Amino acid sequence: MKRNIFLDFSYLLVIAASFGGVLALGAIVAPVVFHTDTMLVGIFLDNYNAGIIMGEIFRRFSYWIYFLAAYVFVYEALMYKQGQRDNIALISCFLTIATALMFSAVYSPKILAMQALGTEATQSDTFQNIHIASEIDFKILAVSLLVLFIRRLMLLRIS
Repeated sequence: MKRNIFLDFSYLLVIAASFGGVLALGAIVAPVVFHTDTMLVGIFLDNYNAGIIMGEIFRRFSYWIYFLAAYVFVYEALMYKQGQRDNIALISCFLTIATALMFSAVYSPKILAMQALGTEATQSDTFQNIHIASEIDFKILAVSLLVLFIRRLMLLRIS
């Protein structure tokens, strides 16, 4: 069966770009936004205002995450239909889709809604629990994207 190299390449590119986005937002953007006091003289963002900025960044990134979930679903469904089944790719595919949708459809909207209620709502235990769960979800998304990328790359090399 002839493989479509452009489809495979675009899939790997989307996975890699998504992993890069998750890594950049989690490891670079968030620490910078939440620690402006160490970088800027005279300008200080409290946690609430920094959270508003990060919330907007994550809201916009959620559109990419929705695209990612749809693209992974379609590509992996095509591979499954063509008989190119792999348990590791299938598990990481499900994890990627589930964590992507949880982040974009559940955690981000809940966090944004609580931020809209004001500073007091963001200092509650409920907000902290949702925030911690979203961070864990984002980390699982990063790992599942990395595993999916490596596994699909390995499977392309074999075929």
